Amino acid sequence: MARERATDGPRAILKMNHENGGFDCPGCAWPDDLKGLKLDICENGIKHVTWEMTPKRVGRDFFAAHSVTELSEWTDYALEDQGRLTEPMVYDPDTDHYVPISWRDAFELVGRTLRELDDPNQASFYTSGRLGNEATFLYQLWARELGTNNLPDCSNMCHEASGRALQAALGTGKGTCDLKDWESTDALFIMGVNAASNAPRMLTALAEAYHRGAQIVHVNPLVEAAATRTIIPHDFTDMALNKSTRTSTLNLQVRIGGDMAFLRGLAKAVLEQSGTDPKALDQEFIDRHTTGFEEYRALCEDTSWDEIERQSGLTREAILKAARVYGEADRSIISWCLGVTQHEHGVDTVREIVNVLLLRGNLGREGAGPSPVRGHSNVQGNRTCGIDHRPTEEFLQRLADVCKIDPPRAHGLDTVHTIKAMRAGDVKVFVGMGGNFALAAPDTPYTYAALRNCELTVQVSTKLNRSHVVHGRKALILPCLGRTEKDQQKAGVQSTSVEDSMSMVHLSVGMKRPASKHLLSEPAIIAGMARATLPESDTPWEWYIEDYDRVRDTMAQVLDGFEDCNRRVRLPLGFRIKQPARELVFLTESGKAEFSTAPLPDVVPAAGTLALGTMRSHDQWNTTIYSDNDRYRGIKNLRSLVFMNKDDMRERGISEMDPVDITSTARDGSTRSLNGYLAIPYDMPRGCAAGYMPEMNVLCALDDYSTQSDQPIMKHVKVTVEPAG
Repeated sequence: MARERATDGPRAILKMNHENGGFDCPGCAWPDDLKGLKLDICENGIKHVTWEMTPKRVGRDFFAAHSVTELSEWTDYALEDQGRLTEPMVYDPDTDHYVPISWRDAFELVGRTLRELDDPNQASFYTSGRLGNEATFLYQLWARELGTNNLPDCSNMCHEASGRALQAALGTGKGTCDLKDWESTDALFIMGVNAASNAPRMLTALAEAYHRGAQIVHVNPLVEAAATRTIIPHDFTDMALNKSTRTSTLNLQVRIGGDMAFLRGLAKAVLEQSGTDPKALDQEFIDRHTTGFEEYRALCEDTSWDEIERQSGLTREAILKAARVYGEADRSIISWCLGVTQHEHGVDTVREIVNVLLLRGNLGREGAGPSPVRGHSNVQGNRTCGIDHRPTEEFLQRLADVCKIDPPRAHGLDTVHTIKAMRAGDVKVFVGMGGNFALAAPDTPYTYAALRNCELTVQVSTKLNRSHVVHGRKALILPCLGRTEKDQQKAGVQSTSVEDSMSMVHLSVGMKRPASKHLLSEPAIIAGMARATLPESDTPWEWYIEDYDRVRDTMAQVLDGFEDCNRRVRLPLGFRIKQPARELVFLTESGKAEFSTAPLPDVVPAAGTLALGTMRSHDQWNTTIYSDNDRYRGIKNLRSLVFMNKDDMRERGISEMDPVDITSTARDGSTRSLNGYLAIPYDMPRGCAAGYMPEMNVLCALDDYSTQSDQPIMKHVKVTVEPAG
């Protein structure tokens, strides 16, 4: 066993993100390299796999030694550092300890509790991005056969705005670009993303783009390390010589929330140029494939440069520099992440991205288009395979026809409204597949109270985390296989499929012995709970688990783009789900790409207040904290901090490393505070501040969610920062 552990790490590095028996990195959703690199890896991916492959174990002896009350006082780092969960556990309220339970009894507890509900909508089924496609499909099938569309997921907190905007503008909820487009584009605009933390393998694409002469414009309040230079891990010569490559040609420090104003300025500059240079616009594309152009032109003309400068925080000169890059590029891609979406106006901003692309026909051809960056491995696949609280009638009808069930038609609850319903007692059972819901959600005390108000909470997990110690009156911890581990079923070792940020679907096969003989796969856990819930169901739950090809055969009949998927997913690099808009087929009401004409929002902070955005540190993956360091931002052994503009600090009488009190004010006037945080001067626009999630999630009120996307506004929290009292 010791010898096996010694070789696991090197083997994992050689197997990760590779076809023909490799496993998909459990981290980000960046596509696998098209050139078949032997080391298509990054620092964060290695950290995540090492975290999963830890030799530490959490079993019955651990839980016997520590009460839930005691564990609730531990740090989040300490909880996850205990290692892999090894057997199912149930909470015993008499002793305040988790105690062992058999899988059969655990499934029966879930099934009995769900059967006894007055209404299936009193249950909610949450999904994090780590769930594979096959498990995802079975999960939504279980919920819908039970009778609810309460299927919240992590997309509700990250890219919901992207999906809604792209659907409205183009008739597809996904980006249209693939990795080949990134490799051939003339200009890349990277907005609201720190690639080093969110999608580190993107740095390879940026470095290669720079080498071939592409222009790379980063738009972000902070100039992150990833927006300056990088060393590519698989370029051994550069690594040996410590030789870095530039990853940008222009950095624009937009104010928090000012991205839409920047984009409006970009469009205004293009339209002004078209007055003397007709080639500035692709008029033929606009006439043939779009609607609403004249209204959008008028809107841009009516938006003054003074207002664009004020709202974006950028000078007209800086915006015109970016406009020259855009105007001189034959093919452009605009890519974005949560810095664009987690705002009240996130949908409008993504639609403005599409507006800018349409002006020059940057759609439906190689090297051009919109390209959202998903930050978690299979979050896009979750939505593709049915995790959607607002399913279409077409999808539900196919599900009914193929699976012989009668799915509900009424919309279900998303993440924010699930929390509100749990707090009100309207949702009594919460099932979480992966992730750390208690920490990932906004308004931490409210979310904790909501979970504790449930009759039953079920967490399917690989490691101990906060969501296991913040639980309902009854609670289960159900340990599952990690992505690095072999999934042995009756038909042999199983593969699961995942979808990356660019709609490529490929197989993932674990390579190591499971951490415990008591672990079950996520599909098997879902099937066990489903059978216990629906004992008379005709759905062949057990048959599906014997061979996941059977699940995929059913998916092929239900899901658009998954036709013949069992054959196609075994092709080198798998298959790409067709995006109609890429072929200039627009499934919109008009049958064309639609310009939007939303007014610019006022994002300038009121006097005395700051706009605060939450973000990850470098040594962090979502809510998992690997250490208290943030190497690229120069931080060591500290997370309770707030980054501020030095002039904003001086105005408030705050010096570097002074303790401060941070207070947010919600829409309803209520306040939330963090006290004793340390102020760190950082290069960012005036009126802006930043700090780490999940610690700062407490500042975002649950009711402070976008009316456009229902996303929590975690990148635009209104705060005051004062010397600690």
